[in-house]
Amino acid sequence: MLMKSIAAGLAGTALFATVAFAQSPTATTDKAPSATTTITTASNEWRVSKMSGVKVYNEANENIGSINDLLMDKSGAIKIAVIGVGGFLGMGEHLVAVPYEKLKFVNEAVAYTGAGTNPGAKPPASTTTGAATGTDRPATTTTSSASKWYPDHAVFNASKDELKNMPEFKYSE
Repeated sequence: MLMKSIAAGLAGTALFATVAFAQSPTATTDKAPSATTTITTASNEWRVSKMSGVKVYNEANENIGSINDLLMDKSGAIKIAVIGVGGFLGMGEHLVAVPYEKLKFVNEAVAYTGAGTNPGAKPPASTTTGAATGTDRPATTTTSSASKWYPDHAVFNASKDELKNMPEFKYSE
């Protein structure tokens, strides 16, 4: 008898719980409704979250490191770029701080000037449309680099050795 009443109680609880979950909650907010909500897309701006890892090249198109961090002042203006030089998979990397305004950002892929093919080259940063092979297939498109929310690379006028000889940047805790 006790087992039957426990089973009936559990079944009743499950029934009431499903009815309670099926009801839609009433909307109560403390916020005043806004008249208009505008969402803008910034075509000439980059997301700071995407800047970490952007490769840094010098004027001779030599890879000299990558951006590890961006430091800003209290007004939100970026003042310093922390660049990781050397190392392998983050081990043995030498961090240096360079003035942010000394970096030049480029949307186009690095121009390869060597002889032969460049196995690591990126495709041109433009929109291209290929021909469709059938009437039911749309043309394929490659998105432009302006829509990726970060630049292709940065240029800093120094060699890798010059950066390695700069004082190491350390985060204060």
